[in-house]
Amino acid sequence: MPLQKIPYDSLEPLIKKHLETKERPDGTEQLIKELKVVKKRGNLKKSELEIICHWKSARAIRLIKSNSEGIINKLSKEALNTRSEKRKMEFFTKLNGVSVPMASSILMFIDPKRYGVIDIRVWELLHSIGTMKTNPKGVNFKFNEWYRFLVIIRYYAKKFGVTSKDIERTLFYVHKDYQKGNLYDTLKK
Repeated sequence: MPLQKIPYDSLEPLIKKHLETKERPDGTEQLIKELKVVKKRGNLKKSELEIICHWKSARAIRLIKSNSEGIINKLSKEALNTRSEKRKMEFFTKLNGVSVPMASSILMFIDPKRYGVIDIRVWELLHSIGTMKTNPKGVNFKFNEWYRFLVIIRYYAKKFGVTSKDIERTLFYVHKDYQKGNLYDTLKK
């Protein structure tokens, strides 16, 4: 079933009314704390990538596990050593099983102040209020879509004095509140 009509025609009042600055008790906050070490170390271990995969989409675990420890270390180090968002995404998505949403999850766990997770829920919400004009189903994200999402959540994070993860979390839960039926029913049409 589709998303119900959102009673907002722009993002700012929606965020202002529904801002979520605390993680719900689903283990995300603990994982963020545990994975802080990745940023300091400057690379991702295979076990850490598998943890992120289980959190984001366990369907990809077989592909994730097919990556060697060495390639994960090498590509994640390259990603974390560049300031270019495009290059970060390119390095992470070279890993088997890492799509744009999975890469955004990796970045969020490493630096929730600057990153949030792009997924079907946040994208569909942004599309429904007219913030996004492309990809109405919120699948097969391209770099430009992710980057536009990133710019938007960073803008509102700065405006409200919160993290990018806080803005993304807010959008995610507002979508859940207005979604009727199965989320993936809309993909079948």
